[in-house]
Amino acid sequence: MAVGIYFATTTGKTQDVAERLHALLSSANAPKDLADMADVSEFTEFDGLICGVPTWNTGAETERSGTAWDGVLEDIAELDLNGKFVAVFGLGDSGSYTDNFCDAMEELHNFFKQAGATMVGYMDKSNYTFEESKSVIGDKFCGLALDEDSESDMTDDRLAKWAEQLKQEIPGL
Repeated sequence: MAVGIYFATTTGKTQDVAERLHALLSSANAPKDLADMADVSEFTEFDGLICGVPTWNTGAETERSGTAWDGVLEDIAELDLNGKFVAVFGLGDSGSYTDNFCDAMEELHNFFKQAGATMVGYMDKSNYTFEESKSVIGDKFCGLALDEDSESDMTDDRLAKWAEQLKQEIPGL
């Protein structure tokens, strides 16, 4: 089973997290920067995808990441990802942007879901400090929410737990 790890970044933090996650999921392909892709149709070549996105355009209804993801969301929705597993992780700042924590993760999640992907990797929202997030669906985040600004001391533990969860939810990972 082929699993790709993709990310887009502005400060390098999302890339760093993608590389740390890859160390825990060595059977997945090495992380690839979305900016280095010619076409999102590459996603169809994988059985599973793990995608990382930061939130920069806080409070926005669309194009919340402020990265290359914003330019390909509609293209993702047009793909046929039926039978593919997709997990999303997002970076945000719960201290400075407590009302928009990791909002871009939900946007990315929804476009992959629209393409027919089976979404996995949902995480309990407890043990996080924030007020609001578009990425909370029911009582869970629609992926792994991380805060390298205000809660970086929790990232390694959160990544380790999520990696183990993904090994259960993505066959062959």
